[in-house]
Amino acid sequence: MRMVDIIEKKRDGLELTREEIEFAIKGYTDGSIPDYQMSALAMAIYFKDMTPSERVHLTMAMVESGDVIDLSSIEGIKVDKHSTGGVGDTTTLILAPLVASVGVPVAKMSGRGLGHTGGTIDKLESIAGFQVEIDNDTFHRLMNANQVAVVGQSGNLTPADKKFYGLRDVTGTVNSIPLIASSIMSKKIASGADAIVLDVKTGSGAFMKNLEDAKELAHAMVQIGNGAGRKTIAVITDMSQPLGYAIGNALEVKEAIDTLNGNGPKDLHELCLTLGSKMVYLAGKAESYDEARKMLEDAIHTGKAIEKFKTFIAAQGGDSTVVDDPTKLPTASYTFEVEAQEDGVVSEIIADKIGVAASLLGAGRITKESQIDLAVGLVLRKKIGDNVKKGESLVTIHSNKQEVIEVKKLIDEAFSVSQNEVERPTLVYEVID
Repeated sequence: MRMVDIIEKKRDGLELTREEIEFAIKGYTDGSIPDYQMSALAMAIYFKDMTPSERVHLTMAMVESGDVIDLSSIEGIKVDKHSTGGVGDTTTLILAPLVASVGVPVAKMSGRGLGHTGGTIDKLESIAGFQVEIDNDTFHRLMNANQVAVVGQSGNLTPADKKFYGLRDVTGTVNSIPLIASSIMSKKIASGADAIVLDVKTGSGAFMKNLEDAKELAHAMVQIGNGAGRKTIAVITDMSQPLGYAIGNALEVKEAIDTLNGNGPKDLHELCLTLGSKMVYLAGKAESYDEARKMLEDAIHTGKAIEKFKTFIAAQGGDSTVVDDPTKLPTASYTFEVEAQEDGVVSEIIADKIGVAASLLGAGRITKESQIDLAVGLVLRKKIGDNVKKGESLVTIHSNKQEVIEVKKLIDEAFSVSQNEVERPTLVYEVID
């Protein structure tokens, strides 16, 4: 088999076989196929697309390029949730204990953030003593005891994807639906879950700015997941403004606590119930989404959800008393208000600019080596559709720096106020199952 023949075949719009795709991925991973040939194949895929079968074969070839996590010793159907990312996306902190509180095992492997704020792992490290690096035996023991554990990604998962993504990043082939979908799904499948719920974001703060592109990506990932033998559902959700109110690591942990207590922002609460109901349904714990949602609502109202969060924190060495006393979380030295310049209705919040403002405070990493300040971030006081008066706070800045002029400027640019009535954004656009 020759790589040039595979490139020409895809260039001409023909379907590649499983063996051809495996040959290309294996050869590129071990170095026998050079960058220039793999980039030619990536560009051919970019222009000619891939069939559903090709997408599954590509995904599984990347899965099999490295370690595959074995969760078979954990009782029950293991369900994972993946978000395509956004600003203020606190859902994993809430969903892991919430879904586990109704008996569904949530074995979560999460990464550290490179962007606006930290990843789930960074956020959990806002809790004193919390351990994200635990050995495999402990992970399995905690899962069987508590139905929930969250650890940092370890081992040699999908090395082909890591190498291929680096090539795509410098050859103009990142924005290809089959390549994006296979990249995401290879990591989810290698992590060992039996079922996967995908939160596909669209809007100014999302990777997929356009709703139709988000739908195409969601359909592609659901096809791959089901084709690979994993029950998969995608929910297309809004990221035209930040989710919830908090953007920043410790601030998001506090918001997660509020939400698990039933006092969180309406959009965050609703999204967690929507995603969580899909997870419970896929795990076979409910006959319908409505029944699953009712189980989750009851877990919040009875306190089961917040108690599971305490158990989860304590089991991984964290100080669970922060749940009852969030003032124990890291706190910034200074707060500043960004005030509205006129009366009206908030008509736009450019999520990307809010995210950049948070990262300038130190809430996120600019490079992998950057140190995150867990205390800093932003708390929105208004969302799209809210009335506002001149001089009223739009955002509270939590900072360890006394100089926040640039941050304030970005926030001012992110907010628009209208004199007309403004419709609130749709939170959930579509469920693809």
